[in-house]
Amino acid sequence: MVFPHRLVGTQTRGYRTVTAGLRALRRRILTPALSSTSLDVRGFRKKNPTSQQLLETVGRSFLEGYGRIVEAPDARAAEPRLEAVPREFRGFAYEGAAMACSIMDALPGSKGQRLSGLLAGRGGAHTYMAYVGIGWAMARLPRLLHPGIEKTDPLLRWLILDGYGFHQAYFRTARYVHGQHREQKLPWPQHQASYAQRAVDQGIGRALWFVGGTDVDAVVTLAEAFPPARRGDLYSGVGLAATYAGGAGADELLRLRDSAGVYRPQLLQGSAFAAEAREQAGLTVPHTQLATEVLCGMKPHEAAGVCRELRPGASDRVDAATYETWRQHIAGALVSEGRS
Repeated sequence: MVFPHRLVGTQTRGYRTVTAGLRALRRRILTPALSSTSLDVRGFRKKNPTSQQLLETVGRSFLEGYGRIVEAPDARAAEPRLEAVPREFRGFAYEGAAMACSIMDALPGSKGQRLSGLLAGRGGAHTYMAYVGIGWAMARLPRLLHPGIEKTDPLLRWLILDGYGFHQAYFRTARYVHGQHREQKLPWPQHQASYAQRAVDQGIGRALWFVGGTDVDAVVTLAEAFPPARRGDLYSGVGLAATYAGGAGADELLRLRDSAGVYRPQLLQGSAFAAEAREQAGLTVPHTQLATEVLCGMKPHEAAGVCRELRPGASDRVDAATYETWRQHIAGALVSEGRS
């Protein structure tokens, strides 16, 4: 004779096993292949084995975060695994997690609560990276399924297009980097289209750091091949990637700062944004400090402080002009206050 409570327990365990199995299968189906992060597959420059390992670990960490969301019953359940990613790469895991949340929220039958759940939890400390991850999702989803931006921070939501630009340059390098393609119809409100292109360029600039394999000379050559009107935004992205992802020594960073020429203010602004993103999340690491000291002449918390001090207030009108003015004020302050 089988007692009812034992029968219920057996059924529950069986259900949980099946559910876990389905989630694991869902992860295998929905998660991009690990090989897509290989520099050999991407055709990116390999400066040396150390830099190659760094950039490929960044990619693996992104996919780790993505996969953890896909296989979890909800965003909060994935937090322990995301928090277990080493500090240097944890932000990239949350970036991938935000992409996965955005894609899963768009799937039929979804309650559309994964992204909000991620940002309401530990992911809230990674807003910069999470918004970039939303941009990755936009690049992969049909436009009818694009995540809404209405509930995102009106000042930082431009980072979504930064993520979109990074994705396009990373996966469609021949067209967006070497061909310098610029989209005319972006997944963004039409009345903001002119600045939307600039935000995309900021993401393309970040991708140049990966395409060039953290080799400063290669990265500068890529940036300088673009029309002058686009280079300021590109160098902003380069500065952000060099500071957040790392991969360059002091001499290389000094050469990057000098090579930026008239675009040095934008380079420093990107570096400060990276410092703010890492400081906000409590993920500042030695290469962050090295980059801000060489590029900005400041400690990471000082560079991040500039971003915070100049950030528009809650009562200020926020639009494309506000975001760009904020960036310009940061750049100006870093040039005048920095000790580099």
